[in-house]
Amino acid sequence: MTLNNRVERIVYELDKKKGEEIEVFNLDEVDYIVRRVILVNSLSGKHSIALLEHLKDELKPKGEEFLRIDDSEEWIVIDMGDILVHIMTPEYRQKYSLEEFLTEITNRKAELF
Repeated sequence: MTLNNRVERIVYELDKKKGEEIEVFNLDEVDYIVRRVILVNSLSGKHSIALLEHLKDELKPKGEEFLRIDDSEEWIVIDMGDILVHIMTPEYRQKYSLEEFLTEITNRKAELF
């Protein structure tokens, strides 16, 4: 399965369980620790945990590896090798504004070429 197919499957599963404002960042051209980052809002802390459990239930049987999970109700980070998934409450997503960081490093790389 290609990286893009894996990302599409993750996004589908998050959307199916009411994940909101899902964004995918392609970092192939950037010197970063992964090739894709997926950001998703949860409705609440308990919803964050439910989204994590749903991803594990649906994706592990299909061969997806969850290498490391750092979790709290407000922010969960899932390391899937070349994909990082951030499940965040809207308040945490706004506070830490990962979109700005990821957009900035992507644009900075584009400006060099």
